Amino acid sequence: MKRKLLRIVSLALIAALLLTLAACGGDGGTSSGSSESSESSENSASADSTASGDKKITVGVNPVPHADILENAVKAELAKDGWELEVVVFQDYVLPNTSLEEGELDANYFQTLGYMNTQNEEAGLHLAAVAGVHIEPMGIYSEKYSSLDELPDGAEIGVPNDTDNMTRGLELLVQKKLLNSLGDFGTDPNVTAESLTDDKEANPHGYKITTLEAASLPLSLPDLDAAAINGNYAIGAELPDKHPALDIEEFDEDSTVRRTNFVVVKQGNEDSEKTKALVAAIQSDAVKDYIESTYKGAVIPSFIEAP
Repeated sequence: MKRKLLRIVSLALIAALLLTLAACGGDGGTSSGSSESSESSENSASADSTASGDKKITVGVNPVPHADILENAVKAELAKDGWELEVVVFQDYVLPNTSLEEGELDANYFQTLGYMNTQNEEAGLHLAAVAGVHIEPMGIYSEKYSSLDELPDGAEIGVPNDTDNMTRGLELLVQKKLLNSLGDFGTDPNVTAESLTDDKEANPHGYKITTLEAASLPLSLPDLDAAAINGNYAIGAELPDKHPALDIEEFDEDSTVRRTNFVVVKQGNEDSEKTKALVAAIQSDAVKDYIESTYKGAVIPSFIEAP
C-alpha cells in the first residue's frame, strides 16, 4: 500500500514538473534548447505582428506642451485612420533620443534641429527630423499693464540670465521697439544686460533691465513691470489664461527653422507608413486649431518641412 502511494505521489510530482517546464520554455522544450526556442518565438511573434499590420505608434515627448498636443489633438486624428498612439513622457532631453536610437520608440517630439544635430554629433546618434510642429515664442508679460504702450519710463523689465535666452529676450525688446538697439551688448564683454539700463542711446526710456533665472521669471512677475518669458515657462505658470502676453516674438525664415520643435525619427524610417501617418495627423488643421485656441500665443503652429 505504501509503495502504491509513493508511486502515485511520484507521478504527480513528475507531471507538475513537466507542466512548469512547458510554461517557462514556451514550447515544452528542454532547458538546453530554451534560448533558441525563445528567440524563435520572438521572431515568430514579430512576423505575426508585421503580417497582421502594426497600427500602434509610440512617441516620446516632454510634458508641456508636447504631451498635451499629442494626447488632446493628435491621438484623435490618428484614430480616424485606425492608428493607436502611445505617448511616453520623459522629464529630460536625453532619454527620448537614446530610446529612439535603441528602437524603443517610433518617433519623438520635443526638440529643435540644433539640439538634434548636436546629439547626433556628440552622442553618435542617427536621428532625422521629418516635420515641424510648433514654436514656443518668448513673450513680454505683465501683471500691471495691458499693453506695451502703457509701460512708463524707468519701468523694470526682467529677462532670462542664461546667455542664449538673455540675448533672445533683449532682441525681443528691440523687435518691439522698447529698446532702440543692443548697444555694445554682445560685442563688448564689459557690457551686460543690466548696463543697458544706463545706455541712453540704446535705451531712451531708461528701462531698468533685470536678469533672473528663466524659470523664476513667472514667479517674479508681480515684482516687475514686465518680463520676457519663454513659452514653456509661461504655460507652466498659466500666464496665457491669467495674463496674456502683451506681445510675442516674430520670426523670419531662418529663426523659424531654428526655433521650431520637430518630429524626429531614426534615420531610415523617414518614409515609413507610421512616420507618414504621424506627420499627416500632427500637421492637420485640427491640431493647428488646438494649438492656437489652447495656448493663446505661448505656442504657435510651425508646420514646416525638415530642411
